[in-house]
Parts: sequence; structure tokens; C-alpha cells
Amino acid sequence: MMTVAEWKRALNAGKLDEKLKQLYGSDAAVMAHQKKRYTEALEEFAKLYPERKQVSIFSAPGRTEVGGNHTDHQHGCVLAAAVNLDVIAVVGFHSEKIIRLKSTGYAEIRVRLSDLSKKDAEVGTSTALIRGMAAKFAEMGAKLSGWDAYSTSDVLSGSGLSSSAAFEVLIGTIIDQHDNGGKAGAVEIAKIGQFAENVYFGKQSGLMDQMVSSVGGFVWIDFADTRKPVIRKHTFDFAKAGYCLCITDTKGSHADLTPDYVAVPTEMKQVAAYFGREVLRDVDAADFRQAIPKLRKSCSDRAILRAAHFFAENERATAEAKALENGDLSAFFALVKASGTSSWELLQNLYSCQKPEEQAIPLGIWYSQQFLGDKGAVRVHGGGFAGTIQAFVPTEEAEAYCRYMDDLFGKGSCHKLSVRPLGGVML
Repeated sequence: MMTVAEWKRALNAGKLDEKLKQLYGSDAAVMAHQKKRYTEALEEFAKLYPERKQVSIFSAPGRTEVGGNHTDHQHGCVLAAAVNLDVIAVVGFHSEKIIRLKSTGYAEIRVRLSDLSKKDAEVGTSTALIRGMAAKFAEMGAKLSGWDAYSTSDVLSGSGLSSSAAFEVLIGTIIDQHDNGGKAGAVEIAKIGQFAENVYFGKQSGLMDQMVSSVGGFVWIDFADTRKPVIRKHTFDFAKAGYCLCITDTKGSHADLTPDYVAVPTEMKQVAAYFGREVLRDVDAADFRQAIPKLRKSCSDRAILRAAHFFAENERATAEAKALENGDLSAFFALVKASGTSSWELLQNLYSCQKPEEQAIPLGIWYSQQFLGDKGAVRVHGGGFAGTIQAFVPTEEAEAYCRYMDDLFGKGSCHKLSVRPLGGVML
């Protein structure tokens, strides 16, 4: 820990440059932006909590899903990566048994550690996430003390980059490092984040978002046993291979889309239930294909198509990881394109049936294909129905691609990203 003034001097003197390069890359403009961002966060913290003289800084990244669209909630395999957009917090610790957190643009959150029971009035709020994570840490034996924090996020809300998971990992990393001696570690922090989101926040989700944000890097994850997921880090460097990862926000509204998101795992589990299983990972793919005529008597056609997507997508995520291991970009891009086609035709998560006239994601994908031709690949990104698309673009054409997509969806819609090797960290 250092004082705010000491942190600012370290930033200005370049003493944090190597750490910042690990988190954000070495682009000079990006580095300048982050130094300014950190300085402003430190100054804002000092205004809010002047009594906290010694502070620490924490960071947790957003994530991009590369392969495995809607497979994690069925205990399947995914390929994903942490990215160089993150949420940071300046934190001052104390022993007042209360957590205070002020985020840019939001009212201060206060959670008293004397009462960590679930509150119905907090469902769907960031307060619920903090309370839920603190409750799980307390249950695990952590001696919670309390802290004040100011946070600011570059992770685009509603972008499919998992701003909520980054927030959960940030909170988990703060508590684990200060009140738990770091004993939980990245994997357990991810599980605690999922618990808080499922139980306290009230949203049923898989474990992929939290796991990738917490672990960091380019990772393949097998969720067959969610208590002990198999995690393999990969070191493939798209920049060296001549490609840039671009995410475009198509500006579609997520309002009223909860039924669409809920229907995907619900329908997949209906198919699994036909075989006496809870999730599709425990169903044999050959048995599924043989049973399709009979399945139609108890499951909808869409449920069957979504199950078909799962079985193929689950294998595809592993094949994508192997293609990267072998340095076979041609095979990798072919698999990404196949994933996108399956998401469109079988999973059917490119637009909402409630709003069939709003098809920004299909439009964005088609528009991207006109630019890319046979180079790179593009597909839906994240949960779908509204939001973002992901494209692998030749580096020398990335700036032109971003301008091209900005022309369609508005300035600042397209973002060039890089893979961040670190997950949740204390600087």
C-alpha cells in the first residue's frame, strides 16, 4: 500500500509501466490513457475518503468468448480470453465492518458486514453482488474487516464483455487479498462470483465469464465437473500472426430480453430431461440424434435445434483450441465461421422473436463479411439477441474496419482489443 501521492509519483515516474503494459499492451496512446485514468481515480478516491491515507489498487478484466456459444451452462467446453478493458478500484482498508464503494456515475453502495443475508430489495443490483460475495467469503472463514473504494470501468456495459463478471472478480480479489490471505485464488473467486450472481443478484448464469476474468489469458475450459473445471491456458499471439480482435457494439437494446436469454438453457435442459439428465453434457450425442423423432412429442423444435447446436459447438470449442495450438489459423477461422452459422441457424440467438424487425447483429455480421471477404472471421459475440459481434481482422486493415463499422452503428461502436495475460490482480 502507498499514499495517493506516492501512487501518482510512481505513475509519473514510469515505475508502474511494466505492470500497465501487462494489463493493457504497449501502445503509447493506451498507456497515456491508463495513466490519466489511474491518476483521476486516485484523486477522486482522495476527495471521497480523505481519512484513508494508505491505499491499494485492484484490477479485473472483461472477457471475450471465442468459442463455445451457450455451452457453459450445459457443463460444456469454452474457449475465451481476458481482454485489455477492465474495471479498477482504489481501495482504503479499515476495521469498521462496512464496505463502501462509489463507482463512476453511480450512487455509493454501502454493505454492513454485520448482516450478510440475502435482501429481496437488492435483487438485480451491484449491492447484491457485493453482499453475496462477502457472505460466501465469511462462510469460508474469511475475517472481513471493511473497506472504502472508488471504481471506474472501461468494460462496456451490455457489450458481451462481461462487465458484471469483471466487477465480481474485482470484489473477490479485494476481499481475498486483504481478508483471506489470498487463499481462495482465481478459480474459487470465480465460483464465489457465480454464487453471488445466481443467489443474491438473481440471475442464473454459467461459470465462464467469471472464470476467464479471474484466471486471465487465453483459456480453454471444460466445465464437465463445475466443482473442478479443467483449465488450460494458451499462448497464441494474434498480433504476431497479423490479426486484430475487434468487437462492435450494434447498439441493440437488451431491455425486455430476459425471456430470450432464459429460454436457451431452459430448452436445452428440457431435452436433457428427456434422457433423465440435468444438462446436455451428460447426454450421448448419438442417443440424441437417434431420439429426435420421439423428442418432438415432448420438446419444441427450437429446443431440439438448440440441443443440436450444443453438441456440435461443444466439440468445436475444443477443436478451435487445438487449431490455435497447432498455429493453424485457416482451420481456426473455419471453425469460428461454423460457430457463427450454428448460432444463427440452430441456437437462434442473433435477434429476438419478440422484435423480429430489429436485426442489428445479423446486419452487422453480413456487413462485416462484405469487408472481410475470405479473410479472418466474424460471428455473434456473447449471449446474443442484441449487443455485439466479434471479428478477427487483418491488423493492417483494423483501423479501416473500425471506421467502416462506425459508419454503420455510430462513432465509437467498434473497438480493437488485445488479450490480457492476467486476471484479477492487486497492483
